[in-house]
This record gives sequence, C-alpha cells and structure tokens, in this order.
Amino acid sequence: MAEYQNTTVSSGEMAQRFIEFVMMQAQNAAFMLGQIPHPQTGKAEVNLDVAQLLIDQLVMIQEKTKGNLNSDESRILAGAISNLQMAFVDAVREEPSNKTEIPAEAAPQVEQKPQEAPGPEQADPDGKKKFVKSYGS
Repeated sequence: MAEYQNTTVSSGEMAQRFIEFVMMQAQNAAFMLGQIPHPQTGKAEVNLDVAQLLIDQLVMIQEKTKGNLNSDESRILAGAISNLQMAFVDAVREEPSNKTEIPAEAAPQVEQKPQEAPGPEQADPDGKKKFVKSYGS
C-alpha cells in the first residue's frame, strides 16, 4: 500500500498555480468566445453558453477567495474577468439576431433515407462504412 506523503507547497508556488489556473480558465473562455481559432480547423468557433459558464466560474472564484488573495492574484483575476466580460458583450452583439438561421456552409449536411434507422454510420461512395460523430450545436 502506498504511503501518504504530506508535501508542503510554498505560498509562492500556490500563487503561481492559482495564476496558472485563472489563465487557463480565461484561455478556455477566450476560445469559446472565438478569440482563439480552433487548432484543427483554424476557424474561430463561438459557444456563448460555455463561455458564460467559464466567466461565471471565475467570478465565483473571485467572490469565494475575497480577502485571501495577494495583490498579484487579485489583479490578474479581476483583469481576466473584466476582459472576458467585455469580449462576451462584443460576441453577443456580433451574434446574428435570429439563432435559428444557420449559414448553409456551417450547417451539417446529413442525408437520411426514410427506411433506414438513423445511426452513427454512413455509407461512403466506395461502399465502405464511414462513422461520424456529432457534437451538437
């Protein structure tokens, strides 16, 4: 059985880890706001619901840690929240007013035959089965 090791972490290391955590959450939110392009497609993708969740989590952390952060931690957290909130407002303003309208090139084209049960596989023109996964939008 493995023994439990009690390792002490200095306050400087904890501050660095906290800042890294805040920056990672902020980067994820920026990605969801379309500020960082998708690594595979190179195109910016916007998911306002997830972005709002990540921003709200940072605000919650700010409230829960009030009075327990050093000046650098507080400044970085407040700055990240402020920047993300402004970017969120910009993203909402740029979003089309009608959410049901999807541009033709962005809409997934799925051809379904009436007698086949819908499933995760589609037939390739070569006759091979092709599996596709939808992440929903």
